[in-house]
Amino acid sequence: MAKSVKTKKAAKSVLTNDSFAFFKSYINNASPVGFETWGQKLWIEYLKPYVDTHFVDPYGTAVGVVNPEHPFKVVIEAHADEISWFVNYITADGLIYLKRNGGVDHQTAPASRVIIHGKKGAVKAVFGWPAIHTRLGTPDQKETSPRTDNLWLDCGARTKKEAEALGIHIGAVVTYQDGFDELANGNYVGRAFDNRVGGFMIAEVARLLKENKKKLPFGLYVVNAVQEEIGLRGAEMIARRIKPDIAIITDVTHDTTTPMINKNIEGDVSTGKGPSLAYAPAIHNKLLGFVEKIAADKKIQVQWRALSRSTGTDTDSFAYSNDGCPSVLISIPLRYMHTTVEMLHRDDIENTIKLMYETLLALSPKTNLSYL
Repeated sequence: MAKSVKTKKAAKSVLTNDSFAFFKSYINNASPVGFETWGQKLWIEYLKPYVDTHFVDPYGTAVGVVNPEHPFKVVIEAHADEISWFVNYITADGLIYLKRNGGVDHQTAPASRVIIHGKKGAVKAVFGWPAIHTRLGTPDQKETSPRTDNLWLDCGARTKKEAEALGIHIGAVVTYQDGFDELANGNYVGRAFDNRVGGFMIAEVARLLKENKKKLPFGLYVVNAVQEEIGLRGAEMIARRIKPDIAIITDVTHDTTTPMINKNIEGDVSTGKGPSLAYAPAIHNKLLGFVEKIAADKKIQVQWRALSRSTGTDTDSFAYSNDGCPSVLISIPLRYMHTTVEMLHRDDIENTIKLMYETLLALSPKTNLSYL
């Protein structure tokens, strides 16, 4: 056992102290659906030294480009947005009711701390919830469960006027306060790893290419798309603009080894055991086989999932864009998705970066992806 631990520590990390510091800062910064600019500014500043040029589309998708003049275009892509809430109604007593902005989980909300992003800046608030003593009622009553319509925020205002004086307004976006932390054995926890970790990983691929002085025989588009959480909208827009020849998408997938998850339905995927590859109609079989061979050749452990009609990721938008774009999905396993305590493993971050990097080095415009 001691020898195994020593061997693991000796392995060379692809992450640097600077990149890890950026990762933590990027996770801690809010980037809610429709307001991704706050996170995109950080991301594009980090990426700039590693690309030849960059641009941002009208809705905020950020793109760094290597070899922008090359006619053959390869995309590596993640999405920048995180689930959040919108202020929907302010009561006379200054309490605030909400609407979802993306697939935020109402059952995890009670007693959480949040930030309301108002017209005068950030306002701290909490999801109020009655004490257990007061909500049990009589033995024959069913305990009230949290729902979107019975959850409220308390920012300390005791009138609507006081709330509005803080800059809170209808449509103000609300994000959870919880940020990055480290747990035992290489596990990280935080909100919005879905899919800020993807944005971090594609930026690291660009960094490695630049620092290792690798020359690619195609144009590389490093894409951090907006509005995935409400229907893959950012990817849909940017795919039409770039018109890529190949797309490699990275997102999170479910760790299925915790309680209350049915492996018969969700498959068998675990954090710490490598990136996950998947079969689905949108995923190009020959490109998937190409990536699988890279993983085998480079001894990168991978896991597998079947995703049926839709991948539920930006892969779908790229695959079916324009005249069709061969696309593949490389996912990183995640526990507790769409909560404030999403959890992933450092080894999976490193190996997902390595798999994308090695795939790009092996690809060329001559790579045969024809089915017939």
